[in-house]
Amino acid sequence: MSLTTSPSLDTREGRKRDLIVQAALKVFAEHGLHGTPVPPIATEAGVGVGTLYRYFDSKEALINAVFQDSKHRLQERLLSDLDLLHPSRSLFDNLWARLTAFAREEPEAFRFLEIQDHHNYLDAESRHQEQALLIPLGMMVIIGQRTGLLGNHMKPDLAIALFWGAFVGIFKAERLGYLTLSDSDLKQARDACWLAIANHNH
Repeated sequence: MSLTTSPSLDTREGRKRDLIVQAALKVFAEHGLHGTPVPPIATEAGVGVGTLYRYFDSKEALINAVFQDSKHRLQERLLSDLDLLHPSRSLFDNLWARLTAFAREEPEAFRFLEIQDHHNYLDAESRHQEQALLIPLGMMVIIGQRTGLLGNHMKPDLAIALFWGAFVGIFKAERLGYLTLSDSDLKQARDACWLAIANHNH
């Protein structure tokens, strides 16, 4: 008698759901959200449209699933095992290196997260997921300003937006073929971002 058992129904269902989410990520990252109907996503996932709607009852539900999965992966990559309560230049460099690795190794997730029009679709759970990443970073900036490491010439939210906008901008320029980013280029950009938020009297 064979002891081999087939995967449980829950496991198979979970795998198919993950397959649809990854297919949607690929299609959304390439074509955007507004102009992308559901059938091409089902085709990319290798399932029927009816099957896709069995897992996600609307395009909006699928967008939120993709957002939550991508944002969670970014949060794990960026913040795991870091002590954000003791900001330093080395911590800033570490965050830049981790974000660079995410952009290089998961380009579709990074590109999807930089699409601003998904915010029109986000539900409460997705917004909570976003805050779970932003709040620790905001606290790090606040502590850095209070300890004198970072300048207090701009609001913490503005400092984060400046950093994120610069990072996204240079990788977008590379993707569009306007430049090629070498390690030296990335270090120069990192140092420029640091200079923008650091306390130069520290």
